[in-house]
Amino acid sequence: MSISAQFTGKANPIFDLKYANIESNMKIIILVFLASGIVTLATAQSTRPKDDTAKMKTALTNFFNGIETQDFEKLKMATTTNFVLYEDGLVWNLDSAFMNIKRHMPFKAKYQLTNLKIYADGHSGDATYSNHVDFVFTSGNLSLDWIESATFRKINGDWKINFMQVTIKK
Repeated sequence: MSISAQFTGKANPIFDLKYANIESNMKIIILVFLASGIVTLATAQSTRPKDDTAKMKTALTNFFNGIETQDFEKLKMATTTNFVLYEDGLVWNLDSAFMNIKRHMPFKAKYQLTNLKIYADGHSGDATYSNHVDFVFTSGNLSLDWIESATFRKINGDWKINFMQVTIKK
């Protein structure tokens, strides 16, 4: 039974045609809104993590640059206040790690990160990577390779390293 026949008892083809067009147009409008919402969400998700992962990589690079230059302030800027480092069975905070760095001064170091994989999720993230370093000490040279991971926290819009695990590559 047509819409007009339900209300008036008589079929009105013009009324029924107009109603059918309105219903069809409403479905199209709803589909367009849903599609644009999905596209907006997908775009927001694909661009935000890229920016975040680049900032996390910068924090990691700044951390190792701070070791290369023996710059404690640069290390502090790259890490959270409760930063923890697990290295070769030892547990370090930033102060104890920097005291260990100072113990080996003077030296030159050049770090190279490879196989870097970073994941960001809003206010936290993690990275896995290989790390090669060439040290030059007054007593000689030393090259080391590590397999490492780091976790990050987003604090006041800045990404900071809050944990690092370092293992000698075998």
